[in-house]
Amino acid sequence: MVKLSAKCIVAGDSTVGKSTLVQLLRSNGSHFLKNYSMTTNVDVVMKMVPLSDTGDSVELFLCDSPGKAVFCDMTETLWDQPGCFCLVYDITNEASFNSCAKWLQKVRSKTSCPQLPGALVGNKTDLLDRRAVDKMEAQEWAVRNGLEYFETSGKDLENFEQPFQSLAKAVHHMYQERMENFKSLV
Repeated sequence: MVKLSAKCIVAGDSTVGKSTLVQLLRSNGSHFLKNYSMTTNVDVVMKMVPLSDTGDSVELFLCDSPGKAVFCDMTETLWDQPGCFCLVYDITNEASFNSCAKWLQKVRSKTSCPQLPGALVGNKTDLLDRRAVDKMEAQEWAVRNGLEYFETSGKDLENFEQPFQSLAKAVHHMYQERMENFKSLV
């Protein structure tokens, strides 16, 4: 049984639901808080993600980052050398989707890993009647940028675990590849 750990940056504009997703993951979906105070510093949450197909697990240190520029500039030093990342946008807010390119650039500037596992998450699917970002457009953007794509609803407790499960599997896969490369050298 292998236990790995990875720093996972959770980034995106303010009010897209980053803290909601992180807190739901922390509590295994046991509660949805209707009122959150604005994140002004990086909130680090640890979550052990078991990989059922292997018996291994990945401990994700989720760095829930503030979305307002005035706060995130102070916290980006905590982003150094992430093991994976999750970009979150609000499906009802096109500007939050457009900002993902900026967030992606910021995250990738903090790593030396050329193949950093990442996910793009369209949150707030409970508001489908107000959708402003086309799902196909978001999926295509994710593919072009080497990211997995997910849609979630923190409010309805839908799919909030999937992005983090996928990231944990990707971290585990990278570890296995490195071990195989190492064994081939011996």
